[in-house]
Amino acid sequence: MLTDAFHLTYCTNIHAADGWDAVFDNLRRYAPPLKARFSPASPFGLGLRLSAREASELLEGDRLQQFHAFLDAEGLYVALINGFPYGPFHGTPVKANVYAPDWRDPARVDYTRNLIWILAELVPAGVEGGVSTAPLSYKPWMAAQATEDWTTITQNVVRVAEALVRLRRGGGAFIHLDIEPEPDCSLENTDESIAFFERWLLPVGAAMLASAVGVDRAAAEELLLDHIRICFDCCHFAVEYEDPAVALDRFKAAGIKIGRVQLSSALRVPFGSDPSHTSTAMRTLERFADTTYLHQVVERGAGNLRRYPDLDDALRAAGERTPEEWRIHFHVPLFAREYEAFSSTQDYVARVLGLARARRFTNHLEIETYTWDVLPAGLKVDLAESIAREYDWVLGTLARSDGL
Repeated sequence: MLTDAFHLTYCTNIHAADGWDAVFDNLRRYAPPLKARFSPASPFGLGLRLSAREASELLEGDRLQQFHAFLDAEGLYVALINGFPYGPFHGTPVKANVYAPDWRDPARVDYTRNLIWILAELVPAGVEGGVSTAPLSYKPWMAAQATEDWTTITQNVVRVAEALVRLRRGGGAFIHLDIEPEPDCSLENTDESIAFFERWLLPVGAAMLASAVGVDRAAAEELLLDHIRICFDCCHFAVEYEDPAVALDRFKAAGIKIGRVQLSSALRVPFGSDPSHTSTAMRTLERFADTTYLHQVVERGAGNLRRYPDLDDALRAAGERTPEEWRIHFHVPLFAREYEAFSSTQDYVARVLGLARARRFTNHLEIETYTWDVLPAGLKVDLAESIAREYDWVLGTLARSDGL
């Protein structure tokens, strides 16, 4: 939906599905009632999540045309696709497999290009589209200075950039690839994201793109900055303790655009000097240590940050010290501020919304609460009502925000 000059969508990765038919069934069930509630007189946007299998199935026969007809008939549209998880995302252990295949693998390129062809058919005229993607790779899979790996990653990202440039040149949609930094990944924060652009994508990738599409190097750099962007996931940047205003200033200074903001809230656990409070918090957190997703933890204490690859690892090490705070990669509902013995980074999301309203650094806001299936039972409400409450919170926060 268009609100305050933003396209506000929710990412359909909240819905468990396996195969295009199941995805379509979810959209038919949930999207029309949400549109009727929040955007009865104007089109309502969806952030479409498709696995590689589902993308391939949607491109078979006339399924894409049928889906487009459904969207038009219901007053719905798609301008964003979530192309981060390649495979299944619910009902099976995902963990680090969510990053596979990474950007060293041609399968990631093929999958992303399929999503581009789908979005090119669906995005409304005059609206820019975006495909989000994984943060290139997972740190444990790559040596920090693996030149060959970084060269391959750059080549593959440029192959997608070339497809995007040719699509736009041919009169098609303007679509960008939105790389999503995440804790423990090859790009996990502002420093590493800017370093990729400045050390690899622009100096190495521009020459590749210039040769491929027949422009000079300066023009190729501009094309890369138009079509390769950052997906600013509020949960991920909050877990890294990054000041959003500073991060956004740094991206702007580097010429790097924000393709979308994903509105997502992390778990925040402040620790005090009371051992009983700490013990209660640890016991409560055990219920969040599921077997489906990675829940990276970044601990702050004594002016330093310490990282754990998953919540189980952090809990096992909890007796070693009493930290000031933990922030946990767990996409909890936006509308809830407190979670029993701890809280969320809801205030962080509100601040990013204020900055977006004041600075207009992106056109797309996407609600991305996907851990519904693994939330402790006491924190769940009806799924449709939960999505509606997310919209209520975002719309109310936007209305109140002053950009400060």
